[in-house]
Amino acid sequence: MPFCSQFIPMEVIDHPAHGSIIYHPSLLPRHRGASAINWTLIHGDKKGGFTVFWADDGLDTGPILLQRECDVEPEDTVNTIYKRFLFPEGVKGTVDAVRLIAAGNAPKIVQPEEGATYEGIQKKDNAKIDWNQSAQALHNWIRGNDKVPGAWAEVDGQKVTFYGSSLLDSGATAIGQPLEIPGASQPGLVAKAGLMLFGNDGKTLLVKNLQFEDGKMIAAARYFSSGSCASVELTEEEKAFAEQMRGVWKSILTNVDAIEDSTDFFKSGAASMDVVRLVEEVKLRASGCQLQNEDVYMNTTFQDFIQMCVRKLRGEDDEEELVVDYVEKNINNMTIRMPHQLFINGEFVDAEGGKTYKTINPTDGTAICDVSLAQSSDVDRAVAAAKEAFEEGEWGKINPRDRGRLLYKLADLMEEHQEELATIESMDSGAVYTLALKTHVGMSIQTFRYFAGWCDKIQGCTIPINQARPNRNLTFTKKEPIGVCAIVIPWNYPLMMLAWKTAACLAAGNTVVLKPAQVTPLTAVKFAELAARAGFPKGVINILPGSGALVGQRLSDHPDVRKLGFTGSTEIGKHIMKSCAVSNVKKVSLELGGKSPLIIFSDCDMDKAVRMGMSAVFFNKGENCIAAGRLFVEENIHDQYVKRVVEEVKKMKIGDPLDRSTDHGPQNHKAHMDKLVEYCQTGVREGATLVYGGKQVSRPGFFFEPTIFTDVQDHMFIAIEESFGPVMILSKFKSGDVDEVLRRANATEYGLASGVFTRDISKALYVSEKLNAGTVFVNTYNKTDVAAPFGGFKQSGFGKDLGQEALNEYLKTKAVTVEY
Repeated sequence: MPFCSQFIPMEVIDHPAHGSIIYHPSLLPRHRGASAINWTLIHGDKKGGFTVFWADDGLDTGPILLQRECDVEPEDTVNTIYKRFLFPEGVKGTVDAVRLIAAGNAPKIVQPEEGATYEGIQKKDNAKIDWNQSAQALHNWIRGNDKVPGAWAEVDGQKVTFYGSSLLDSGATAIGQPLEIPGASQPGLVAKAGLMLFGNDGKTLLVKNLQFEDGKMIAAARYFSSGSCASVELTEEEKAFAEQMRGVWKSILTNVDAIEDSTDFFKSGAASMDVVRLVEEVKLRASGCQLQNEDVYMNTTFQDFIQMCVRKLRGEDDEEELVVDYVEKNINNMTIRMPHQLFINGEFVDAEGGKTYKTINPTDGTAICDVSLAQSSDVDRAVAAAKEAFEEGEWGKINPRDRGRLLYKLADLMEEHQEELATIESMDSGAVYTLALKTHVGMSIQTFRYFAGWCDKIQGCTIPINQARPNRNLTFTKKEPIGVCAIVIPWNYPLMMLAWKTAACLAAGNTVVLKPAQVTPLTAVKFAELAARAGFPKGVINILPGSGALVGQRLSDHPDVRKLGFTGSTEIGKHIMKSCAVSNVKKVSLELGGKSPLIIFSDCDMDKAVRMGMSAVFFNKGENCIAAGRLFVEENIHDQYVKRVVEEVKKMKIGDPLDRSTDHGPQNHKAHMDKLVEYCQTGVREGATLVYGGKQVSRPGFFFEPTIFTDVQDHMFIAIEESFGPVMILSKFKSGDVDEVLRRANATEYGLASGVFTRDISKALYVSEKLNAGTVFVNTYNKTDVAAPFGGFKQSGFGKDLGQEALNEYLKTKAVTVEY
């Protein structure tokens, strides 16, 4: 029972048949007294725990019944050690004690006097900080007094209480504004991470929050600017919420005539229980506004309180202000703000050595901005952050439904910024803006929403196993996240490829280190900003622009990466697979090259076959992994089909991708455009007929003409190899010879996608069954959906993006058997 036995007569204590026992939060005889747990932390004890002892008339001096011990972590506070050990294990220990008493086996071990300590109750008056101590001792004093009564010091002529202390690594430095603290060995520093303090040994600690004499609490980082936060204008719905909360305040502060914007919660008589009630009242009225008690202490006036609630509802409530060094450009009738640094452990940071490179606008060949170029040490930092977030951080403890809420919130933020994202995508990759808006960004948003819905639906199963009678066994499977996952994506759909893999990875509960293509990094780092603003914990998402040879290789080799998802060329995929096997046999999924066949029969809907055939080849400038790499057209409609396609190609407008009337923008980067020129020259040398295009457009930038080849024979280079550009490869096949055209279509080492156009349903089903590809389109093309699994066969790779099957790429199955 929680009572102090020295105030209760012994006849009362001894009255129960088995006596009375007491739970105490220390390893008696050390730290006798009511503030035992505080003193455990203040003294820097490495071991803590609790004791259940027999009550006597002394001060925690009765015989010991049982004790349980735990390690005291360097950053433990009273709250953390209670939540982690003292409460859950204390309940179990008390139950064990009662059972021992009931069984007549309860010991009574007399407490030794050796090692016995008693310190008084910690009160505000004696919690003043003595600055003439080491950083470790200061940290222990602050965390030992955390919450109640609160360690304090005089700063700028008033008592300031310090909360949320942590030790910093030796040699840690920070840029900040000096804060004079009387008695301290040197001034504190108000930095973006908090208030940095110094012990008399020159070592450092960091304090997160400060509370003033009037009860107002602020983030320590905002000491010099706590009143400078601009007010947000409320919507009508938010105004209605504010009025509801004004009524709640009035019901709590009954002695106040009217709740004004300047009304102070605590100066008007509120106490700690009123804080709890206020937090719960907010939850009832706005479920998306998750308050902590500290939020009330840090926003004591009604106006500040409402502003804080609204910011949380809007997703603008970062515990620490996200510092972003933007590159701003006025383009596409808007101002876009682009981060350009690495994103590691929740912060935008420079690469090691400050190394950068220029990302190029393919429309005119000019540099957009300098982007941080990740090095091997940056990869190691990012992986370490992801590992800590998975194993120790909040992400590993969050329940699946809350994980889904974060993904939904991220999707909402992406939608709010969709025009900005599409503009960045268009500028960095050359994608036509209207396509970027609908597909590159639009499908990315859909993907995150789709997988957000899966978070709380990942299930194992129960399995009947065959054992000798009596078969009292329960066998079940659990689907668990893998851990740290590396994702390496290509440059053709920078944001969408990120979404296809990252959404499933996060939904499954993993953490991510992602390398965008070096030539298209900007939407990935913008995505990192939105993820941070959505509230993803530090370390869950890390973005590393850089080279594949360095960053991609290090991710493949890293022993702490447990899964790697890659989209790119078959050649690089083979290399990655080998590195992943040699390093630590990490799980791999690969979406690689393609040479997707499209078979067009004479009984097709010609208009649709022409329209969809054009889309199959020229969609996204041909930079499309499932682009129809070769069209087989039945000979009796071949010439008509070619004529129709040429007519349509001539109508295509080539130009600025931000122009809404543009059909065909620039190729992604110069090296790729040069490769397309060489590809077409090879086709002409081999004897294929160049019907249209085949060369660079005479204008600034990396524009390449839509191209059409006919008379392409099976042995030719352009019939075998992927162009990954706007090049249509046409071959005839004999009328009625279905099996022969299928043989030719399948005579490739690739198997990503395929298509068939025919009005004959029997023929369509037969051909779709025989085509050896992961996706078959019938009388359509490019119709991917977030719910349909996507991936290839043969040297187009293995594993799936999208759909429920994609989750399995980021989960591991554990079988558990219990005998009962």
